[in-house]
Amino acid sequence: MALPICAIALLRASPGNFPATASVVAVAAVWTCAHAWWLRAGRGNALVAADTVVLLGLSASMFWTGALEDTNGAWLRLLVTFACVTCQWHTTPLVGGLMALAAGGGAAALVAAAGAAPGVLRGYLWVLPAAALSRTVWTLLRRAADRADRMAAEAARARAEAEVAAAVRAEERELANALHDTAATTLLMVGTGQVPSDAAWLAPQARRDLERLRSDDRQSARETDLVELLRADLDAVQLTVEFDAPPHLTLPTGIATTLADATREALTNVRRHAGTTRAAVRLSGDARALRLDIVDRGKGFDQEAVPPTRRGLRESVHGRMTRIGGTARIVSAPGEGTRVRLEWQETHD
Repeated sequence: MALPICAIALLRASPGNFPATASVVAVAAVWTCAHAWWLRAGRGNALVAADTVVLLGLSASMFWTGALEDTNGAWLRLLVTFACVTCQWHTTPLVGGLMALAAGGGAAALVAAAGAAPGVLRGYLWVLPAAALSRTVWTLLRRAADRADRMAAEAARARAEAEVAAAVRAEERELANALHDTAATTLLMVGTGQVPSDAAWLAPQARRDLERLRSDDRQSARETDLVELLRADLDAVQLTVEFDAPPHLTLPTGIATTLADATREALTNVRRHAGTTRAAVRLSGDARALRLDIVDRGKGFDQEAVPPTRRGLRESVHGRMTRIGGTARIVSAPGEGTRVRLEWQETHD
């Protein structure tokens, strides 16, 4: 802003008054640069009083630069107005008001003493309303910015709390699923007489259930062989399972674990409810897209008749697949067996 103001002063000066005007312009330019550096360096507002004195001195230069005779006083008015307006942005209301009153009012008094025309004097008197308007707008902007910052901080805090709560709920849900799929199911089968308490496989199964609830070492690796997980679970379901799968299928550990857990729950349902000891597990696809079918020729069931309180299919199968971006589709009818189809494909954000 100082550059065009100084250019106006030099362009409107008469040849006879040019040297004096140029010297005053040089002082104004040097002081403006020094004051701007001071503020940018964060050295405080200690130069406000000195800035006021310099502005009054520059305004007084009209007595020896012939500014009134050359009608070249507009640049001084612009300089004073600009200084009083911008001062409101980096000072307290008291300091800014005193500076505007001293610099603007003092410049108007000097113009009046020099015998300037009423229009010129009115132009200087407008410095005070301009400074007041600048202070008002600046205060409103600061309050709006502070309010926006508070709202942004509150929104960020709310998002963080929601993320933590969601993580806690997810962990609780997975723990509940693991408990349902392991110890709870085993104990229920014993308690209802579906399995004799002295069954040879019961103790090893209980140990596996307990170990799974204690820790899940499979999550330590970035990738896991899904086929290996499925084979390990087939040995524990106490069914005769026809297993058709490729030799290996490596997936991200979270995806592979979820698919294996959902498959094991589907096989557990076969053992508990299907009235058959045989099932088939067929895996096809690759690391980008796959399909996993769990099929039995048991007695089947009416899906509409399943109580909403039963979480086996709803959480341990459907819920798990939904959380990894996959799908679970169950086809069953009384007397026609059951097919559980798990599908997953890689997505790119």
